Amino acid sequence: MIRWVFAVLAAAALSGCATTAQGSAPPGSPVARHGALSVAGGKIVGAHGQLVTLRGMALFWSQWAPQYYTAETVDWLASDWKVTAVRASIAAEGNDSARQNFDRELAKASTVIEAAARNGLYVIVDWHAHRPNPNEATRLLTAIARKYGHLPNLIYEPFNEPLRDGVDWSRDVKPYHEGVIRAIRAIDPDNLIVVGSPSWSQDVDIAARDPLAFDNIAYTLHYYAATHKDELRAKADAARTAGLALLVTEFGTVEATGNGPIDHESSEAWWRWAEANDVGWLAWSIGDRDESSAALRPGAPPSGWTDAELTENGRLLRARLRAAAEAEER
Repeated sequence: MIRWVFAVLAAAALSGCATTAQGSAPPGSPVARHGALSVAGGKIVGAHGQLVTLRGMALFWSQWAPQYYTAETVDWLASDWKVTAVRASIAAEGNDSARQNFDRELAKASTVIEAAARNGLYVIVDWHAHRPNPNEATRLLTAIARKYGHLPNLIYEPFNEPLRDGVDWSRDVKPYHEGVIRAIRAIDPDNLIVVGSPSWSQDVDIAARDPLAFDNIAYTLHYYAATHKDELRAKADAARTAGLALLVTEFGTVEATGNGPIDHESSEAWWRWAEANDVGWLAWSIGDRDESSAALRPGAPPSGWTDAELTENGRLLRARLRAAAEAEER
């Protein structure tokens, strides 16, 4: 059911300005152009039914890269990198995660959401877990829904990457999503939710055979270009053919370890596939960890990055995002 708020948002978007809690999305910004997102015909669409292909960056695990969970980082990604979406990867595992420091990590998510809203960007709040924590995930995402569920730019991701061994979609992961989604929908009945599948969110073809029975659900697909190639694209195509809407909420240009050299050929193949099929993508990651998937060199500040402060991966991703933005403007 579409709330009356969505009608207001659609009307605002027609005049180039979508309403948010912070006022209005800047004219010409992604949210001003597209309004609230939904799923129709196996695709992600905007408030007027037009296809929307999100392109952006995922922030690194929130407990290990807190210096980038700032308004200035989001502002810089919007103005210089020309992203249309950011992903707040709220750490649910490891020491010092949201499970031990709920209020602190909720505050980080809030900072990113509010900065994204002010810039007219879409924002994914990701419960960044490999193992099921349904009670904790529900606690965080319903807190987000109560505070920000009226915004048109909010997207929920309840389970980053379910593991592979001993994990079954229908037995384990689907019931997890059903419980968390019901709790979110009791507060926010409309905003897009993107769900993970087993094998690190790669078993989208299996999920397609037993999909979730909710509206406005997309399925995430994660890949690392040097490791995952034609076989994973075939699984994704099977899911799309079955009617699933896909969104790549995390990918790397390198190996699945997060390291190794950039695989330019495979990265280009993935980008061609995504653009040809209207599948949005967010790259891993805005962080300064000493690994090749990081976009920033160790010690890089929260914003204003020079070429010298970007890794090879960061320079590649920035150029790709800026080129995509320029192509959309033409």
